[in-house]
Amino acid sequence: MFASLFILLYLGHLLADYPFQTDHQAAHKADCGAAGWRASFTHAATHIVTCGAGLLAGVVLLDLPVSVPAALAALVWIGATHAFIDRRWPVAWWMDHARQTGWAATGGAAHVDQTAHLTALLVAALFLAA
Repeated sequence: MFASLFILLYLGHLLADYPFQTDHQAAHKADCGAAGWRASFTHAATHIVTCGAGLLAGVVLLDLPVSVPAALAALVWIGATHAFIDRRWPVAWWMDHARQTGWAATGGAAHVDQTAHLTALLVAALFLAA
């Protein structure tokens, strides 16, 4: 069950982070002020919707035993962690403290960002499978 849940959440993540993320969201989700938070929350809401659709598909098509309260808790976790990670400073902080500034300057931040998101999805899938 864990593997199915993780794959469904991962597909939801990929859909929200790539084909469904607007140029405006990508450019402004880390900005200070209301506009930045609006872009960030809108993008995080897209993750909640796509991951929610994945969970619903798992329940309906694969007969996965996921309760509504557990699904809602997992989706809140996914949205909140996604918005936090996408503010960009957490990834920059990590890379600075992990002595990865050289890698950060050559594109490594995108990999650390995705690793953080996948870790959050892993936690959600473990929670749902428990």
